[in-house]
Amino acid sequence: MSQTTATEAVTAVTAEAAGAKAAHPLAKALRPLAVDIAGPLAVFYLLQAGLGTSDFSALAWSSLFPIARTVLGLVEDRKLNRFAALMLGVNLVGLALTAVSGDARLMLAKESVLSGFMALAILGSALTARPLMSAALRPFLTKGEAAREAAWDRLAAGSRQFRRYERLFSVIWGSALLAECVARAAGAFTLPVATMAWLSTVLLVCGIGAGSVLGQAAAQPMEKLVRTEAAAA
Repeated sequence: MSQTTATEAVTAVTAEAAGAKAAHPLAKALRPLAVDIAGPLAVFYLLQAGLGTSDFSALAWSSLFPIARTVLGLVEDRKLNRFAALMLGVNLVGLALTAVSGDARLMLAKESVLSGFMALAILGSALTARPLMSAALRPFLTKGEAAREAAWDRLAAGSRQFRRYERLFSVIWGSALLAECVARAAGAFTLPVATMAWLSTVLLVCGIGAGSVLGQAAAQPMEKLVRTEAAAA
């Protein structure tokens, strides 16, 4: 199971047919995440599991999504699309590791390295003005409502308390993924390959579960602040 699933766990994908009535606001808000995350994942799994291509080829072709999105953001908006850039980075690391790994234990460890790369990127973003996981959380708290979207923007710009919770949310998720990375890397070189073949997925699910549950310590206060700010406007 590819580690990019860790990031996929915080993404919901909803779309309606062209020409139908207007999409639900939450679906519209989630669409960019679907393109930046679900697109590359879908291409990777279709090629690897569906068509039987190699990991290297699947990663290479799935990189076209984040490359296009990253370049488009820089050219049109003069702004870095951080989720697309993260997915591109994960794919490039995966390509490099796939090129040099052949041993079964190295293949198991490869996924933990990808997890660690994502974890460090998330943790590093917590030190910036725009923590990476905020983009994944925002659609679920604002629900695509204009009043809540505006409230989020005001809080992000002027509330120290809100920004602390933003950073905390990314720190929690980054720490959960980093712990899962360390556990899988250790298991890859100390436990039998047959054991790690299934335990690797269990550890991944545990890491996602920990991020989801512990992340509520930040998400719930943020949701309350957004709701209160929207009502007061």
